[in-house]
Amino acid sequence: MTKKHRILFCDFDGTITARESLEAVLKEFAAHKYDGMMKRLKSGEVTIRDGVREMVEAIPSAKYPDIIKFVRDIPIRPGFEALLDFLEQKDIPFIVLSGGLRGMVEARMGTLIDRAHRIIAADVETSDTYLKVFSAYEMGSELVAKAEVMKEFAADERIVIGDGITDFQMAQHADTVFARGSLAAFLEEAGISYYPWADFFDIREKLETLV
Repeated sequence: MTKKHRILFCDFDGTITARESLEAVLKEFAAHKYDGMMKRLKSGEVTIRDGVREMVEAIPSAKYPDIIKFVRDIPIRPGFEALLDFLEQKDIPFIVLSGGLRGMVEARMGTLIDRAHRIIAADVETSDTYLKVFSAYEMGSELVAKAEVMKEFAADERIVIGDGITDFQMAQHADTVFARGSLAAFLEEAGISYYPWADFFDIREKLETLV
C-alpha cells in the first residue's frame, strides 16, 4: 500500500458492533470458563491474550457455525454505512483492527466487508475437536498488537476509533482519536485528547470539519 494522507483504523467489538460481540460469544459458548476467567483477568493472573485464547479453545469446533449465526444477530452501531460513504468520498482507507476473531468480524459485516481496505484480527482453526486460535500479530499481552500493526501502514495522519482498553495502545499512536466507554476513561486519566462519540454519525460529522 502506497503512503496515504490519512488512514482510519477502527476496532470491531463494541465499536462497529453496538455491544461487545466477543464477550457475548464467550458468555454463550464458553460459559463454564467465563466467570472464573474474568476473576483471573481482573486480578492480573492472566493476560487478555491468554485469557481469550483459553476460553475460545474451550469451545468445541462443532459449535463454530452456531457462533457465526449468533454473531450475525448482534446489532451494528448506527451510522456505520454513512461513515463508510464519507471515507470513500475522501479516499481514506478504512481498516478494521480487531483483537477478536476474523470469522466473527466477517460474519457480522457481511457485504460491507468489501468496503474495508483490510480486516486484521486473530484466526481460528476448526479441524480439531476444539477451536484453535492463531494470530500473525501476537505480541506481549495482546492477541493482536494493534499499535504494531499500525506501523505497517504509511500515512501522514492516523485516525483511530475505539471503545475499550484493548484500543489504548493504538490510541496512543494515533494523530486523531475517537473514543467512548473505557477507552475514553483511560485517555482522560492519561491526559490524551480525543473526540467523544455515541454513533458513527457523530464521527462523520466531526470528520467533515477535520478533513
